Amino acid sequence: MSAIQAYAEEPFGTFSDFVAMQAVARPDQDALCCGEMRLDYAGFDARANQIAARLQADGVRPGGVVAICAASCVDYLCVFLGTLRTGAAIAPLSPSATPAQLAAMISDCGASHVVLDAAVSDHLSEALAARPGGLKAVPLALEAGAVGTRLDAWLADAPARPEPVTITPDMAFNIIYSSGTTGTPKGIVQSHAMRWPHNHLTDPVGFGPDAVTLCATPLYSNTTLVSVLPTLAGGGTLVLMPKFDAHGFLELAEAHRATHSMLVPVQYQRILAEPDFDQFDLSSYRLKFCTSAPFSAALKAKVLERWPGGLVEYYGMTEGGGSCVLVAHEHRDKLHTVGKAMPGHDLRVIDAEGQECAPGEIGEVVGRSGAMMTGYHGQPEKTREAEWYGPDGERFIRTGDLASRDADGFFTIVGRAKDMIISGGMNIYPADLEAILREHDAVADVAVIGVPSEDWGETPVACVVPVAGRPVTPETLKTFANAQLGKMQRISAVRLMDELPRSAIGKVLKRELQDGWSKA
Repeated sequence: MSAIQAYAEEPFGTFSDFVAMQAVARPDQDALCCGEMRLDYAGFDARANQIAARLQADGVRPGGVVAICAASCVDYLCVFLGTLRTGAAIAPLSPSATPAQLAAMISDCGASHVVLDAAVSDHLSEALAARPGGLKAVPLALEAGAVGTRLDAWLADAPARPEPVTITPDMAFNIIYSSGTTGTPKGIVQSHAMRWPHNHLTDPVGFGPDAVTLCATPLYSNTTLVSVLPTLAGGGTLVLMPKFDAHGFLELAEAHRATHSMLVPVQYQRILAEPDFDQFDLSSYRLKFCTSAPFSAALKAKVLERWPGGLVEYYGMTEGGGSCVLVAHEHRDKLHTVGKAMPGHDLRVIDAEGQECAPGEIGEVVGRSGAMMTGYHGQPEKTREAEWYGPDGERFIRTGDLASRDADGFFTIVGRAKDMIISGGMNIYPADLEAILREHDAVADVAVIGVPSEDWGETPVACVVPVAGRPVTPETLKTFANAQLGKMQRISAVRLMDELPRSAIGKVLKRELQDGWSKA
């Protein structure tokens, strides 16, 4: 057993140590690739050390926070790792957030530094100038309009190595902000103890030195980190795609002989829709992953049929708690589910009174495991709202998702509790209606929402993206769906749209659909 393999068996360690060990074991192997930029493990380790030393010279200490807000690039991950080596937490922020949201998140996490690219610098210039205190802005590149000191200039007189810091399990690894699709973004604090299993236990066959992971989701997302951390801890190569497009993804996958990718469902849908998909050589793929948004059984089946390699779906939350895994290529009869609880994870289904549901009954999913958030940063009340305690006093994290569990232990998600439609006193689950509409061959994408009704309190309506070149009317789709739905489930209206509003990681923004419906 190698030293790296032995380290992986320890009860606790750090992502930083894994990278340092890989820099010794395979210094010349590519760690990071982005366009023409490549950085081997020796270079990655050295640049992260220099960034850590510079941060320490600026006064960053264990318990501090460094924010980063930029498109995916090689230096993004160098800053990420360098921050961890100071004992501070990294707070990756979404460049698509509004200036007000970004300013609020930077203030909330208490960051001493914010590393940004030129686009974000322009976006945030007024907010940064208005913030009191010693916030230092460090641009990733020297571009017109950039606020602060360019990264290379900032590093010019930095020592080559930082002062050593002891990392303990309870220290904050990162603060990831929720998408804000249901209100003000909340800072989710994840500890080093929570992140430790993510370095090497999230892939059924493991990420080794010959892994090539094509990363086409943003680095501020927990979805992305689920594949980034094990790739780099395992000594593989991470290929970054700053801006996703389906054809470009296929070109990169073929050119780099990609073995792994984490994608969200809408990306799978767009990639498979490429007219020349079957002309690309994707035979190098071992595993593809998916998480973050509902993944229909029909789409999973298409991925398994047309794309070489296995398919694994993860179900879980950035907040942690319990997670499920569906190894789709091994359970083709369970594609309608999100799989079973992962080893060491305890998932339960509870009713509105907090009592556990029997198999087959629908309730809220709660979970616990070794990977659980410390809490929402600075929001103890929100943290308490997210917790449920079992009969023995065990702490669980509430997901807000409604699901049932079958006799084999597989979970089927029927929707979000907040999205459930109550019409005439009856519970209607949008996922059931969406599944029916997806069976129509003219439907490319669909979301069902509840809108106010004088007669029923709420009524379900459907927002549908039709397949290109296949004309269909709202009335046709309404008739098709309602012929297969119970009387209390029937859709009252259908609206055709060019596309559904989605977050950067593919979640449908149902609040925007509801607002748009009421204004139309």
